[in-house]
Amino acid sequence: MKYKSPAFEAVHSIASDLNQLGLIPKKRMQHFDKSCLTPVEPLLSDQIRAIREKENVSQTVFAHYLNVSSNLVSDWERGIKKPSGAALKLLTLVQHKGIDAIA
Repeated sequence: MKYKSPAFEAVHSIASDLNQLGLIPKKRMQHFDKSCLTPVEPLLSDQIRAIREKENVSQTVFAHYLNVSSNLVSDWERGIKKPSGAALKLLTLVQHKGIDAIA
């Protein structure tokens, strides 16, 4: 996880511990997640294509690494659909650290 600052990391760590003890409900913990963690920015279709091409892999291979269909990767690259959730996090990770980070 990447935090906005060391102070946010400390606050999130304490809140997470309290959540595990059952003292902070899940809904409240989601608020801490949004407040403390660096948000994942949406990616444009050309950015997704650039990430894949930088890694020198086909859409099929890229889809395999991301655990999605090659049709979905194609849709992202053509701007028909937009990645979200875990797929967006994985794409961002590959963008910053390379495909080996998720291999």
